Amino acid sequence: MDNWILKQALISPAKLAVDDGQTRLTFAELKSRVEVTAGKLLASPAVKGKRVAMMTRNSLAGYLMALAVLGTGKTIVWINWRLSDEEIGRQLTDSQAAVCLVDDALWRSDFRAPFMKFSALEQSDAQPHQLVDQFNNADVASIMYTSGTTGAPKGVMQTFGNHFASAVSSSLNLGLTGHDEWLCAVPIFHISGFSIMMRGLIYGMTVRLIDHFDPVVVDHILTTEPISTISVVPYMLKKLLDLRRDQRNVYNPYFRCMLLGGGPIDLETLKDCRQLQIPVVQSYGMTETCSQIVALNDADADSRIGSVGKPLFLTQLKLAERNQEVLLKTPALTVGYLNRPQALPDKLTADGWYRTGDIGHFDSDGFLYIDGRIDDMIISGGENIFPDEIESVYLQRPDVDGIAIVGVDDAKWGQRPVAFVVGNQPISEPELIQFGRQRLAHYKVPKQFIQIDQLPMNAGGKVQRFKLKQRIDASL
Repeated sequence: MDNWILKQALISPAKLAVDDGQTRLTFAELKSRVEVTAGKLLASPAVKGKRVAMMTRNSLAGYLMALAVLGTGKTIVWINWRLSDEEIGRQLTDSQAAVCLVDDALWRSDFRAPFMKFSALEQSDAQPHQLVDQFNNADVASIMYTSGTTGAPKGVMQTFGNHFASAVSSSLNLGLTGHDEWLCAVPIFHISGFSIMMRGLIYGMTVRLIDHFDPVVVDHILTTEPISTISVVPYMLKKLLDLRRDQRNVYNPYFRCMLLGGGPIDLETLKDCRQLQIPVVQSYGMTETCSQIVALNDADADSRIGSVGKPLFLTQLKLAERNQEVLLKTPALTVGYLNRPQALPDKLTADGWYRTGDIGHFDSDGFLYIDGRIDDMIISGGENIFPDEIESVYLQRPDVDGIAIVGVDDAKWGQRPVAFVVGNQPISEPELIQFGRQRLAHYKVPKQFIQIDQLPMNAGGKVQRFKLKQRIDASL
């Protein structure tokens, strides 16, 4: 297929492509800027091989750098900048990226090669370089790491074909207009953010970048700028609703909807959205499917509380007879996990259905409801947290004999991790928190550690997490 950057520069040269609040670039200007960055990339001896790792905020520099990587025929390895040095190191080793390009604002004093600041690359006086003519369907455009139930990171390989199928499915659900402008307040190293970038290129749509989610800033942008769509997780939506209750004005006339991921909406929040005339499209998706594959439109939200909706075009769903696990087929599905050739086949049924790890059910009209995760994943503020990963870190301590992590409901984050610890001596909670923060992303570190004599086990030696959750519920 055509290189989407070149195609939009050809057919919509004067259309606004990206806006970070300070700089606005048309698709023609975007092409020129990306070619300049591409020249610097290819001239750098550090940028060798097929894969280029990146750590960036939602900055224009990061946006241009990502498109330059794609435009030179390389693959982006997205690195979550919230991770610890140790976690980042494991992902760089696994991906075999020769360089990790780092937004200057995210630079850490202990970074050495293969880390490289954006500014160091930008200082090159290399000439602009022509971008590749084609984006091939089967070529891997991006790799995003997601932890499995064992805590070991797995690199999800996303092809150009996967991204294109996802964008087409989304457009057939949400529709497209000539005035669409998508506010990207979710991180572009997540599929929720990167998919907005890719849709911008495929649709010829403006992407409005914002460095990080600030509800006051976002509310102002939604009110004063021609934003049609914003992607949010429940925490972001609730913060924006809190502000709306105190405002007499409304969002701009082009505003169409909020696309909600990371969990279904509760009844009270839905009522608030209705009262404030804010359409919300709830969705369900994953890194492996390049974002949403199921959506609940605003018109159905009142009568389908708790549902994530119906499958989008190009997506097929069914439930496994044995355990009601949600199974799917879609051309947006990853082609595999990096360096793990058997990992994807292991998640497929004999007839090719992908096992999501989610337990669900359909109502009589075909609306899907997600009942829980098979693997006890915790979703906190839109971030996926896996108990085994946290537990393996804390078991490195000689004073921790056993530990189990469970997720409990949290009004602010949706869920939060709580730790039950078996130790051979009392351990201070601040010390445990500090230990975790040195080795894990901060959102993964429990803020509450409960010391107990022993963990409840079943006959097979597995921790019975539901009993630990019951203990927390009983204390509330």
